[in-house]
Amino acid sequence: MTEGARLSDGAVPVLAARGVSRLFGPNQVLFDVDFDLRPGEVHALIGENGAGKSTLMKILSGYLAPSFGGVEADGRPTVFASHREAEAQGVVLIHQEFNLAMPLTVEENIFLGRELRRGPFLRAAEMQEECRRLLARLDCDVDPRLRCRDLSAPERQMVEIAKALGRDARVLIMDEPTAVLTARETDLLLAQIDRLRAAGTAILYTSHKLDEVARIADRVTVLRDGARVASRPAAGFTEHAMAEAMVGRELSDLFPPKAAPQDEVVLSVRDLDVPGHARGASFELRRGEVLGFAGLVGAGRTELMEGLAGLRPASGEIRLFGRSVRPDDPRAMREAGLVYLTEDRKEKGLLLGFPLAENLTLLALEKFTRAGLRIDKPAEARALAQAVEDFAIAARDLRMTAGGLSGGNQQKLLLAKTLLAEPGVVIIDEPTRGVDIGAKAQIYAFIAALAAAGKSVIVVSSELPEVIGLAGRVIVMHRGRIAGALEGDAATENAIVRLAMGLDEKEPEPA
Repeated sequence: MTEGARLSDGAVPVLAARGVSRLFGPNQVLFDVDFDLRPGEVHALIGENGAGKSTLMKILSGYLAPSFGGVEADGRPTVFASHREAEAQGVVLIHQEFNLAMPLTVEENIFLGRELRRGPFLRAAEMQEECRRLLARLDCDVDPRLRCRDLSAPERQMVEIAKALGRDARVLIMDEPTAVLTARETDLLLAQIDRLRAAGTAILYTSHKLDEVARIADRVTVLRDGARVASRPAAGFTEHAMAEAMVGRELSDLFPPKAAPQDEVVLSVRDLDVPGHARGASFELRRGEVLGFAGLVGAGRTELMEGLAGLRPASGEIRLFGRSVRPDDPRAMREAGLVYLTEDRKEKGLLLGFPLAENLTLLALEKFTRAGLRIDKPAEARALAQAVEDFAIAARDLRMTAGGLSGGNQQKLLLAKTLLAEPGVVIIDEPTRGVDIGAKAQIYAFIAALAAAGKSVIVVSSELPEVIGLAGRVIVMHRGRIAGALEGDAATENAIVRLAMGLDEKEPEPA
């Protein structure tokens, strides 16, 4: 048990949910949930996508009202009329989805709504200095004058965290704060959480990364299908036991058996350059193979794949199914049999405000048009019903928008959308980012089934157990170049990390 947990034993909860239920129309997503946060502790809230975690966090932070039950602050019933009222009482939520005004600067975002003024004038120098101080606490050297739209996803997350730190929260609610962070950035954040806990801040922490939960939490509460199924001290609660509590069943081997690829080379890449990101990349992909790409953030993996798919300017020699192709048009590459499933499903993969059917058929729209003019809505509806069944997409209403799905179900919809184009080669970038353990197992099974059916798959992942568990071969990139390829038992985490850091880099050769 941590010092924070000892200090908080017996303390009056600083924030609590008492018998909270929540309905959205006829659909109930929370059922009589009790949850509390004590001063100076980290209380982890875990569960599968769709279990109700985000809804409970939004109720506790004033973004939603409970349908039944209530919220207590410092042991007394309270009603937050809005999130601003909750923030005024020291309760701050760091959203999983970025809640930044992208056209504004880092400084403007951090002080938005609470600008420092001297009369009618902004105290710009003071705000900039305070902004730098908050970012320095996270070892983040982003220029406060940069616009948030020009930042990387990890940098935006650090700005979100700095923004919350600047509000001197008594309660900090963190929704998947490390989903887009590197290992080093994650370590810095967890160290900051330790400091906040020692200072008496109560922290609600949710993450699909159960190793983080085991590392940082004092207590763990598990939600399943909107109900609390477990709540206990973190000490002795193993990652495996957490995962089983989340899904309600025994989780045996997470990764399915690897199918042996065929001899036929379906994709041959020679000296592919993506200006500013990747140089001289050469590799081959065989029919029925799952090929992994690993490397540190910034190594050029995503940019290389986007160049190969025609989404970025690129040059080099590419042969796809025996034909020479030019990667200068994503539609042409798709028609040639190669598709790319983006790492950023919310900004680049799905139209969150559009219905599920329209998202599903977007890449294969020609299959659902009559005389090239009108969408065949019944055919589109049948395709959606089939995709929901085939990919186990949990949707409360097939007429809902994609933004209403949980993260794991959005990822499965994106996978279904991509495969509806019937590609022979599928590039999947970060297949399970922000996805719970149950959905991960399903997605891994889908990938293995694709390979077994003769499709060829490239998996780009920052999670080393994932890339090792799925791929028969792993290509490792370092600073825009292929540093080496590992196969079979040689593909260990240690060997991949050494190549990714340039410690064992060999002369580039066809991988």
